[in-house]
Amino acid sequence: MNYISNHAIKIFLGFLGAIILFHFCIITKIIPYDITWGGRLTNDTEMYVFETISILVNVFLSWVLLMKGNFVKYKFSAQVVNIILWIFFAIFILNTVGNIFAKTNFEKLFAFLTGFFSILLWMILRKNKVS
Repeated sequence: MNYISNHAIKIFLGFLGAIILFHFCIITKIIPYDITWGGRLTNDTEMYVFETISILVNVFLSWVLLMKGNFVKYKFSAQVVNIILWIFFAIFILNTVGNIFAKTNFEKLFAFLTGFFSILLWMILRKNKVS
C-alpha cells in the first residue's frame, strides 16, 4: 500500500462516514427524502427500504476499504478486496452518469461527489498491488 493510496482510503472513509450520517438524517426526516434518489421515492416505506440498503452498502464499502488499508485484522483475500473495489468503481462511474440526469438539482450535485469517489477508487486500485 503506497502513501497516496493510504491517504485516498482515509479521505474516502471520511466521506463515507458523512454519507452514512446523511442517510440517517433522511431516515429521521431531518432531510426530506423527496430530494434524494432522483426524486423517485413516493412514500415512507420506499424511503426506509432504500435508505437502509444505502447505509448497509456504505458500511460494507467502508469495511472493504478498511481491509484494503490494513486497518482491520479480519480480511477477505487481497484479490477479493480488489474485485469488490473494482465493482464499486464501475458503480460509481454509472452513478455519476445517473446523477447528471437526475430529476432534482440537489441530486445532480452528487455527480461531483460520485465522480470524486471514482477518482479516489482509481487512485487506490491503479497499481492493484496485493496488500
